[in-house]
Amino acid sequence: MIAFIGGGNMAEALIKGMKGSGSKEDITVSEPLAQRREYLRDTYGVSVTFDNAEAVKKASIIVLAVKPQQMDKVIADIAPGVDSKKTVVSIAAGITIKYYLDRLDTERVVRVMPNMGAMKGEGMSVLSFCDCFNDADINRVKEIFISSGVAISLPERHMDAVTALSGSGPAFIALFIESMIEAGVSLGLGRDDAAQLAIQTLRGTTEVLDGGPTPGKLIEMVRSPGGTTAEGLSTFEREGLRLTVLKALEAAARRSKELAK
Repeated sequence: MIAFIGGGNMAEALIKGMKGSGSKEDITVSEPLAQRREYLRDTYGVSVTFDNAEAVKKASIIVLAVKPQQMDKVIADIAPGVDSKKTVVSIAAGITIKYYLDRLDTERVVRVMPNMGAMKGEGMSVLSFCDCFNDADINRVKEIFISSGVAISLPERHMDAVTALSGSGPAFIALFIESMIEAGVSLGLGRDDAAQLAIQTLRGTTEVLDGGPTPGKLIEMVRSPGGTTAEGLSTFEREGLRLTVLKALEAAARRSKELAK
């Protein structure tokens, strides 16, 4: 059995992916809001409870899908029911594997950074495992995330960078798209038309880049000397877009480190 502690958007995305992929895993969700519990039960056929301790009793895998600020309370709730045979999977940003090792009676801890693309089956998840897992154990945990996108493994030392790039990335990309929409409106387009143009352009560009040219090569494919693209790119460079992106990711990675303290 897999127990999800927290039934928010990311937990739902993972459950939806598992159900859609035909997973035979029994799933229990512990969620404090009654309306949300009923929705998850009726939509996905999962068992629900409001009791974190009850949820983990029969679970072999426990997915901690709560905000970092809630983790101390959740750990206090579940610690008596966690033994060395249980696997704890955390998707909370910034919280290290050591945090869980210090508080739970198991070495089987996995730190994961998913992202919101999982809501559409296009998530990017990075998992960090300790050496205590065999291949079968690793594959079982990975299946939770592969069902809603792409999942890779990296050493935990990279997790702050991963959090900044792919964890926070959807919001950063959405900000850029929002800015393009606003610029389109300023240039005289209707908001709906500007939104369609920007979002479809993003969709098409990611499709071209997936297994295709590098971003730099694509830029050269679109840019022609003295053309409109060259003029716009020169403005981005002059205004320091690359440096701004670097500073934003550095700030996000720094905050990820702070959350671990």
